[in-house]
Amino acid sequence: MGTVAPSFLDPTTAEMFLEGRALSSSPITREVTARRVRQRRQMHLVQAFSYSLGTLDLLLYSYAGTVSISVPSVFWVSGLVLIGFFAVLSDIGFNDRFEDHYLTVFQVSGHLALQLGFLVAVPKIGFAFISVLFLVFAFGALRMTSRQAAITWTLLTAGLIAIFLFSDLPIGMPLTNKIERLAALLCVVLVIGQCAFLGLFGSTLRKTLYRRSVELKEAYRRIEELAELDELTGSFNRRSIMRILEEELVRTQRSDAPCSIALIDLDFFKRINDAYGHPTGDEVLRTFAITTFANIRTIDRFGRYGGEEFLLVLPDTSEDAAFRMLDRLRAIIAELDWSAFSPGMRVTISAGVATLRGGETSDNFLARADSALYASKARGRNRITNA
Repeated sequence: MGTVAPSFLDPTTAEMFLEGRALSSSPITREVTARRVRQRRQMHLVQAFSYSLGTLDLLLYSYAGTVSISVPSVFWVSGLVLIGFFAVLSDIGFNDRFEDHYLTVFQVSGHLALQLGFLVAVPKIGFAFISVLFLVFAFGALRMTSRQAAITWTLLTAGLIAIFLFSDLPIGMPLTNKIERLAALLCVVLVIGQCAFLGLFGSTLRKTLYRRSVELKEAYRRIEELAELDELTGSFNRRSIMRILEEELVRTQRSDAPCSIALIDLDFFKRINDAYGHPTGDEVLRTFAITTFANIRTIDRFGRYGGEEFLLVLPDTSEDAAFRMLDRLRAIIAELDWSAFSPGMRVTISAGVATLRGGETSDNFLARADSALYASKARGRNRITNA
């Protein structure tokens, strides 16, 4: 009998199922609340349709004379009253106070109680109500916690024990005439259909969960990436480039390979900001960073050390090779057409290059590069100096 389970198996509820958990720890906006109400209304409409199917099955039994015509009428009205109760709670916003805004435990308990009530009231066709109990509980368990499922199962078991062991109700499946057999067939077909629908829902839910997990991993990756990068230039920020330097020192000392660094400074950058404005200064920094990225190796690491000062980490690079690389970069920067930003603009860089010595710490390493950079500035800028 298609009574309760399809009401929970609407395929569009896969997103609803996830949203109830995903948004529970986030502030609920007006838009989210409105969307939740719409989703719950869809669920209630499906529930009403489900009870209508169950009523149709009961009408067949009534037509066969197996049960009174009052049974399908009372069943349909009882189902609509139960659905209406939860619909009212939904529309007044009561549900949104809870983590599970579908109130799954209460809805499942209500539908199970209704099925048990009709099992007791109409035991002649009790198999029809019993078959639905499996589906109601199975789907409800998808949303319930282990504790909630255990409590619901215990209460359901207690009700069934009372009916099967402490009563003499003649629970049956009447098949004495064609109409009863047709009603039984309809009941079985609907239950099997609901089982298939439950499987489809589970498949949809798994796919949705997988898609969400992929999206979440990508979001986390992007957040971590953004946390490591300087927003203006796209290079590593100071914290990240310092971590990279420490890691490279450990690797170099373990492998005994050469390692060099360069502290790079844009010459007279404050004058550029004062003369052309900070927006132009930002564009100069971005252009410098892009040019640097285009002229370093994939193994090199480039980060903003502070202001207009940058740190370039050059793994497996000797002192002479590092000097040549930086002098080439210096020449490229000096030859760029900076007049595109403002007529007459000229930008140059100075750098201090240092090559790691045995047992040297990062602080000493950076201090030597900084001293070499200071020497480049003292000698007139637009030049590279080895430490």
